[in-house]
Amino acid sequence: MSDRIIHVTAKDFDEAVKKDGLCLVDFWANWCGPCKMLAPVLEEYVASHDDVTVLKVDVDEEEELARKFGVMSIPTLVLYKNGTETAKDVGYKNLQQLSNFIEDNK
Repeated sequence: MSDRIIHVTAKDFDEAVKKDGLCLVDFWANWCGPCKMLAPVLEEYVASHDDVTVLKVDVDEEEELARKFGVMSIPTLVLYKNGTETAKDVGYKNLQQLSNFIEDNK
């Protein structure tokens, strides 16, 4: 796994998101098929885009955090720029769709 894909908990979430630059939060779960399909897409994306950090939040382990962000379906992607939420979307994305989502909202 890339060093720019980081598993976070409620304890370190705020600190991880408030960094400068772009941060994509992936709310996911082990049992979620679309989440499993999205994981290699995220790996591929960060391998060619060094301006984005991906934070992964396991909704089963971090239920309160998921509730705080209104996560009802997974995967849910939330994009932050310099600590401010700029976009949110739900569902699997292929590499082109993910690129478009990030580019259109950064």
